[in-house]
Parts: sequence; structure tokens; C-alpha cells
Amino acid sequence: MSASPSASASPLHLAVALDGAGWHPAAWREPGARPNALFTAAYWAGLVAEAERGLLDFVTFEDGLSLQSSHPTAADERTDQVRGRLDAVLVAARIAPLTRHIGLVPTVVATHTEPFHISKAVATLDYVSSGRAGLRVRVSARPHEAAHFGRRTFPGVGEGGVIPPELAADLLDEAADHVEVVRRLWDSWEDDAEIRDAATGRFVDRDKLHYIDFEGARFSVKGPSITPRPPQGQPVVAALAHGPAAYRLVGRSADVGFVTPHDTAGAEAAVEAVHAERTAAGRADDPVHVFGDLVVFLDDDAATAAARRERLDDLAGTAYASDARIFTGTAVQLADLLEELSAAGLSGFRLRPAVAGHDLEGITRGLVPELQRRGLFRSAYEADTLRGLLGLARPANRYAATA
Repeated sequence: MSASPSASASPLHLAVALDGAGWHPAAWREPGARPNALFTAAYWAGLVAEAERGLLDFVTFEDGLSLQSSHPTAADERTDQVRGRLDAVLVAARIAPLTRHIGLVPTVVATHTEPFHISKAVATLDYVSSGRAGLRVRVSARPHEAAHFGRRTFPGVGEGGVIPPELAADLLDEAADHVEVVRRLWDSWEDDAEIRDAATGRFVDRDKLHYIDFEGARFSVKGPSITPRPPQGQPVVAALAHGPAAYRLVGRSADVGFVTPHDTAGAEAAVEAVHAERTAAGRADDPVHVFGDLVVFLDDDAATAAARRERLDDLAGTAYASDARIFTGTAVQLADLLEELSAAGLSGFRLRPAVAGHDLEGITRGLVPELQRRGLFRSAYEADTLRGLLGLARPANRYAATA
């Protein structure tokens, strides 16, 4: 197996994926779910504060271009599930001043969003968080989402939302170009481009601002950015990967890849695939973390967790299914599973709380102490930036190096 270089002192990295009231569609009906608060800053601040209390590396904020739906091509007509969400980047920016250590990683859809705008937004988030910003990039082939913008169509998407492999690969390669532009724009200002000399009247050294001159299949961008280089130099880029084309995106473009293995063999295969793509992209010396995604139902005993999941399924009218492995049990059992999967090469895990108001505390107050007892997780934050928490060095500016 090809291992990823890592400078991190932490045996395991942990993140949580935040999505509304939780990942189970009936989560909003659970006691303590607070559905009336879902669209308030206080709700999100409380969740992230709890994640930071548990010393987690970062949180991700889900986002999309349509109302939440289990239907792959168009919004369904159900009214018994959470509908509507806040903008992930803006939520992260609102939360940033209220936290000190935890990373903040909003989701953006590269397919319909201009990379110039994303580079500026995430650079700004990095400034307001003092170096704790990240970006999770995703793609969309849903025809009704494309219709919001009117610039392109996806006629190849069939009934049931089946995306032809060639279209999926094309969109993921486009996302890699999107990330490349974003990264170049972050580098388009050298670190010392700002002079700020009131006596001479020179605020910026124009020679240290660079055109990026990117030409791709879908867009061309000249640059430079209008936002100075972020505090981290390059905020952390992440992506979810289920198959070969997505592994290529992670290997080519990301610092963190989220994979969804259902067993140890699947974890080993995913890690090998990501690192093979990383090497093929000429990034063999670049650290790339591979995190395993799991949905979690956590309780003090396994029977209670199973009963809660069954009750939620009854409320939803169908058994919950996910692209990721679904864990139902205790913190000790989950720690056993994470230890087993980490032996397959995963450097961390992104956990999806089935019910945010319940399972997030199961992670921070149950799982984390158990991992600490085993010597598998930090006992204090060891860095003030997200790159630092992940053991990633601050990269040199590509344009300064060649000037």
C-alpha cells in the first residue's frame, strides 16, 4: 500500500459533517433537535462549539443548489423532512470569530460556481478565522439545478438520476480545473505584496501581483485575485470520492479525501487508489489525508442506539440508507471500528451525526475520551491553523518561487 506522507503528531484525525438537524431525514423530529432554530446563527454556533470542545480537527458544512431530497434528479413533494438550508460559506464566516482552533470547511458546487468568487470567499474566510478555512468541492449533474443558471443542460442524465460515467468523469475533471484556478488565485498575491508604507504612499508592490492566465475547457481566468494571499497560503481543499474519477480528483487536487468504505478491504482499496492518483498527478511528495466517512447513531448501549434508529426509520416511513457505512452502537464499539479501519491506511474519519443534537455529543463526550484513553487522539489543540492541525506545511507561493 502506498502511504501518504504525514507530519501530524496526532494518531487519528476527526471531523464531523454538519447537515441541518442531522443526516437522518427524521432527525428534526427528535427531542432536542430544535427545528425552530435551524436557520439561526446560534444553532450553528452551538454545534461548532461542541465540536471544538471535543478537539476535532474541523467541521464541514453541507450545501447544494436545490432543496434537500432523496430524489436524485428533482425535488420531491414530501413535506415531512427538512427543506431549506443556509449558505455554507456565510455560516462558516459567521461562526469563525466565535471559535479559536477548529477548522471550518464549507461545501461549494464547482459545476455552476465561478472559481474567482469561491477563491475570494474562502480567502476571506481564512482571514476572519485566522487561518482555519477549508473548502469541500462537489459537482452537480442534476438537470433542475442546472436550470437555476440557464447556462448548460445535462440531457444524458437518465430516469432515476443515473449519471453516465463519461459525464461524471467530465464534471470531476472540470472540478479539478476549478480547484486549480482557485489555488492559482490564492497564490496570485505574493506574501509580501502589501507594503502599506504611508510615508511613501505605496500600499502594494504591483510586481508581486501575478496574472494566472488559466485556459481550460470550460473557463479561462486571467487574475490576479482582489484578495491578498490567505493566512494559510493555501486553505485546505477536500472532496468526497466514491470511485475512480473522484479518486483522480482527490489525488490531483485535494489535501483531504473523504471515502466511504464499508469494510477494511474497501478502506485499503480506496487509500491505494487515492495515493496512486496522487503519484500519477506528480504529487507523490505532497501529503494527502484519506478520511473514512461514517454515519453514526451513538448511545450508551447498542440496543438503545438500534431502537432509536428504528424509531427514526418509522417516522420517515422507510429504512435509512446512505452512501457511507452506517454505525449503530456505543462509543467503545465505534472506537474499535475506527482503530480497525485506520490500520487499513485511513488517517482520519469524518463522522456524520444521524441526529446532530444527540450524536454530536456522543462523538465529543463519548468517542473522543475513549480514543484519548487508547492514545489515539489529541488531548489538546497543538496548532492554531487547519493546515497545522492536519500536519500540512504552509506551501510556498508558486509565482514567487519562479519570479
